[in-house]
Amino acid sequence: MQNIYIGCEFYKEMIDKNCYYVDKTMLINDIVVKGSKVNLFTRPRRFGKTMALTMLKAFFEAEIDYKGNSVDNRRYFEGKKIMGAGEEVRSMLGQYPVLFITLKPAKMDDFEGSFYQLKSLIQDEVARHSYLLSSNVLNEDEKAIFNEMYKSNRKPYYTDDDGEKRMREDISLFSKAFGVLSELLKKHHGMDVIILIDEYDVPLENAYFKGYYDRMVGFIRSFFENALKTNTALQFAAVTGCLRISKESIFTGMNNLYVCSIRTGSFAEYFGFTTEETMKMLADYELTERAEEVKEWYDGYLFGDTEVYNPWSVTYYVKEHIPAEERRHVFPEPYWSNTSSNSIVKDLVYGASMTVRTELDRLVQGGTIEKMIHEDITYADIENKSDGKKDEENLWNFLFFTGYLKKVSERKDGENIYVTMRIPNAEVRYIYRNRIYDWFNGQVRSKTDRSALYKAILARDCAGIEQFVNELLRQAISTFDSYEAFYHGFFLSLLYDMPDYETQSNREEGIGRPDIRMLPLSPKDEAILFEVKACKKFTEMEDGINEAFEQIRTRRYIEGIIDDGYIGAVAFGICFCKKNCMVRLFEQ
Repeated sequence: MQNIYIGCEFYKEMIDKNCYYVDKTMLINDIVVKGSKVNLFTRPRRFGKTMALTMLKAFFEAEIDYKGNSVDNRRYFEGKKIMGAGEEVRSMLGQYPVLFITLKPAKMDDFEGSFYQLKSLIQDEVARHSYLLSSNVLNEDEKAIFNEMYKSNRKPYYTDDDGEKRMREDISLFSKAFGVLSELLKKHHGMDVIILIDEYDVPLENAYFKGYYDRMVGFIRSFFENALKTNTALQFAAVTGCLRISKESIFTGMNNLYVCSIRTGSFAEYFGFTTEETMKMLADYELTERAEEVKEWYDGYLFGDTEVYNPWSVTYYVKEHIPAEERRHVFPEPYWSNTSSNSIVKDLVYGASMTVRTELDRLVQGGTIEKMIHEDITYADIENKSDGKKDEENLWNFLFFTGYLKKVSERKDGENIYVTMRIPNAEVRYIYRNRIYDWFNGQVRSKTDRSALYKAILARDCAGIEQFVNELLRQAISTFDSYEAFYHGFFLSLLYDMPDYETQSNREEGIGRPDIRMLPLSPKDEAILFEVKACKKFTEMEDGINEAFEQIRTRRYIEGIIDDGYIGAVAFGICFCKKNCMVRLFEQ
């Protein structure tokens, strides 16, 4: 079996190490046959965008090594689907100068730091073409222009004659770098240049959250205009990102731009794994019997009309389950949620209105919502409107285009497009539940005075406990989750700071495990037990209390407390339903 290489994003490295590769090489054919001058592919994080661009680079580039010798990359495509394409496309292998840059590392706390990270990335690509300094075709003025970019000091600051720290003023030079470098490469090679820009919106997303969005937009706009709009040496370009950012005029006037989003049918099969590719991978590693589990957790995306699995999560799942005969006990995990930025989800949940909370609840419980969709949104759109509230319609757009929601259907009403959406799979549902739980716990812990609750518990005042908890539920959440575990965690978070008691969860007592036990620090006080239940209908709450009482009785929780040396225990049954709870005192 071929090794599964987690985290590798570079095509040539995958082939060199003989790793399992899902063949996406026909993207090369389609971008030649169906593509435009500038192609923007927007997909969620970890869906193979970098792998796709590095594959394009390996195929098209007339690569020169550090000694000035030509590199033959033909071996990287032997046996791949692209070699069955037409001669016109196959003949393009190794014929073009290529500029490649990924903007993922440009995530610093301020604009200066991020710009100089971008500058360093650009200079790395300039340095990769340093053979131009010995070109017989370029004149000395052209070599001097190249050398200015090549040798520019990478340190962001310098000390002037008065000992003052100053920022270097070379933003203009590097905003023009790819345009200038394209002209030099075309003159040297006699061929137009292919430009590949990966994760172009990462610096913009980071700048939005760090507070210098406008300055970063200005640089990215200028960089793109020089590289993609006014570049007369451009053969074609491929740009990847999560979102189409256009209101800030990053792509203004670019009539040669083709936007391929998750709603577009073209190129749909090249980012993510299709059902056929996923089933083949499972079969190759003798995991066919896990197909339904993989589908439940990692399927559910719809790009155009193509069903797509999350490639990162499927790959990680297979890696974790081989050899198959030894790993059948391993459970699926939210692999993508542990690597993808969840800032957008967190921002949505932290600022959620009651309407948004209700819609989140519907989604988490498997329902759908319908929203108007527009692709030319900005990170600034997520922020405040004139009335000081968040633009919630744009928040849903962000969730849709970044992979946190999937299309079920769509309709057009006049000029507007409405998409019915749901959470794509169990993995993404995990993100919602955990982000909601974290937010809710934060709300709970920030409540300054829980003394009324503690007083009611000690007084065995069930009505007082109910009143406190119900008020908090109605202020803070909708009915996000009717699962017992959610309410268990919510109520437990209220009790951790109760004076003179140690609060524990699911510890063994009697012949079972009470949901919550509170052990007194004083030998004169009784322990306190809570058995938590949840139901979906208000009419079922009494039954939930009775079930809790039966569990306390048959599993001998109070007897277990006494056996542990405490003088006794007070036990409560508490049943949750939506935004309400019922509390009753257990009596033997």
